[in-house]
Amino acid sequence: MAEHGPLSAAESERLEIVPLPLRERQHLRLLAHALRSLQEAAGRGEGPLPERPRLEAWAAAQPALAGDSHFRSLLVDQLITAGIQIEDLAAGLGVSPLAVTLDQLITVTTAAGPPGPGSMGPPDP
Repeated sequence: MAEHGPLSAAESERLEIVPLPLRERQHLRLLAHALRSLQEAAGRGEGPLPERPRLEAWAAAQPALAGDSHFRSLLVDQLITAGIQIEDLAAGLGVSPLAVTLDQLITVTTAAGPPGPGSMGPPDP
């Protein structure tokens, strides 16, 4: 993990120059952050997404989240929601969800146009 999050400084800079409006660029940043977090939680850079129990264990092990179980739960919900989007992107690319690269994420996101309403909301029950 990078010093202040799962994205390296170079990755953050790369995302900052993507030619998208601010809202769409922020959505891309959230997806990139989620991808790196999912990879970290899974302990691998390819294959399927980690299941909820593994995400919960990973979140509980993060020092910054140790004292806030409510926020951890919300974060896990957001990672699952972003994971669904990443799975959809990966299927279109013919790769596993955790094998999606930052460049692929940027390319697909910039070609897809703006996300729909509520695209980062909690998953449906």
